[in-house]
Parts: sequence; structure tokens; C-alpha cells
Amino acid sequence: MNTPSSYLGWKIDYANPKGAPAYLEPGSMHWRVYKNPIALAVGGVAAVLLEFADARIRSGVWDHSSYKADPIGRSKRTGIAAMVGVYGPQAAARRVIQGVTNMHARVSGDTPKGEAYRALDPELLDWVSATAAYGFLNAYDRFVTPLSEAEKTRFYLEAHPIARLYGVRHSPSSQADFMAMMDKLAPRFEPHPIVEEFLGIIQSGKAAPGAPKVLHRALARASVSLLPPVVRRKLALGREYDLGLADGLALKAAGKLADRIAIRSSPPCQASVRLGLPYDFLYRGEAEQKRLLASWQHAMIPALE
Repeated sequence: MNTPSSYLGWKIDYANPKGAPAYLEPGSMHWRVYKNPIALAVGGVAAVLLEFADARIRSGVWDHSSYKADPIGRSKRTGIAAMVGVYGPQAAARRVIQGVTNMHARVSGDTPKGEAYRALDPELLDWVSATAAYGFLNAYDRFVTPLSEAEKTRFYLEAHPIARLYGVRHSPSSQADFMAMMDKLAPRFEPHPIVEEFLGIIQSGKAAPGAPKVLHRALARASVSLLPPVVRRKLALGREYDLGLADGLALKAAGKLADRIAIRSSPPCQASVRLGLPYDFLYRGEAEQKRLLASWQHAMIPALE
């Protein structure tokens, strides 16, 4: 998570220009959740599994992306796009998201059963966006810190402005909204060898070589554990993917530890500095964060007048 980063050759500097706002404020649930690499790793894999349940998305990703040949590079690019939307200056976020949209505009084809698909199909855009929100949020709730229903709803609502930048028309406003969207698509869901091939890449550690080897298998199983039961049944992911007690405890320990370690070069720390907050703002106690936020908001008022 070093900065500045690059996306398709574009440099992304989370620390500059000074004062440049992000699409979400430092006190948002997204700033809290996205700072945790365990939540992003587990939630990101869960999101892909939810997407791969639909043949149109599965074919689009597997046939048109570099994931099979370069899982590390593909994972990094996906991570950068997610991070810049939350922590980056708005101008940088717009540029990266437009780049993603431009790439998606070239993605179309037919599934093995002959069904046509386009990456920019509104239904597919809506589902991909929703799965990311569901994955990251529930991974944080399960493996870092339990969240209240109000906090979960706030997270979904915060996602709307960024989702719209991707062309999303219908973004869930709650966990119930997500489940309703899933139920509508569930009749399309099906098992496929690509799903197990993808999980094999995750378990091998090729997509996350920086993570401790002991966590590779746990990461895949933790992601499966986040799937709604109907999706896991449709994907035919049996008991061999059950998350064991030891693996679950290891992930929770790693998640809680990561939530307390502030790395100065990371996007959340650099973004905090850009907005005039301490680099470790997000890693301080709740009372201290509220005090700093109140001071920051008071200082922002003259700039907005």
C-alpha cells in the first residue's frame, strides 16, 4: 500500500494536493473499513465468488482480464481502483474510474452457453458494485470488529456516490437490499470449474504473495464462509471449503492487529495527512477520533464559505 501508486501508468498521490477532498469524509465507515487489509482481502475474494456465480460476469472476467496469467498484477490494480475511490483526491478517483470504465467498454462476448454479455450492462454493473460493498463490509464485521445494523446501512449508503461514477444505477442501501438483489439473480447462478480454479489461485498465494503462507488457505475459506447459503449451494462449494476454528481465529487475530497498525505510506494515512489530520487518525481511539474530526470540521467551515 505504498504511495504514490500508479494505475495504467497514472501516478496516484494520496498525500497531495493538500486539502483536496476525497469523495468520502475521514469519519465515514468506508475510511474505517478500507484501512484493514484483511477485510479487503477476504471481502474481495468473496465479492469475486458472488460475481462468478453469474456466467456473464464469470466469462467476462476470465476471458478478458489478465487474472489467470497475472493474478498479482490484476489484484493490485483492482485494489488501487478501490482505494483511490475512497481515499484519493476526487480528480484522481475520477480519472482512475474513467479508465476502468473505458476498459469495460471493450469487454463483450458470449458465455459457453451462447448468452451475450457486455461488461457495461446495467444489471451486471449493479451486481458487481453490490458484491464489493457486501464483501468488504461483512469481512470487516466478521474478522475485524462486529458492526451494528446502523453502521452497515451507513456503509451501503455511503457507497452510492462512488458507485454512480462507475455507471451503477441501483446500489443497495442496506443488507436487506443486497439480499433482494441477490434473490433476483439467484436463478442464474451455477457451479463452474472456473470458480474452483480461482479459489486454487487464492489458496496458492499467487494473488497475495505478501500475506503469510499460513493465511492463504484460510483466506479462501473465510471468503466462502461469507457467501449467503443459497450462493454457496449454487456454486457447489462443499464442506472441503469450511473454515476451521484455528484458521478463523488466526484471521481474526490478523484482522484486529492490522486495525491497530498505522503505516505512514499507506493510502489511509497519506489521505489523512492530505486533509490536515494526523497520519494515524484512523488508528486512534474512538473518543480521540471524534475530537479530531470536530476540530477538522470546524476548520473546514471557513473554506466552504
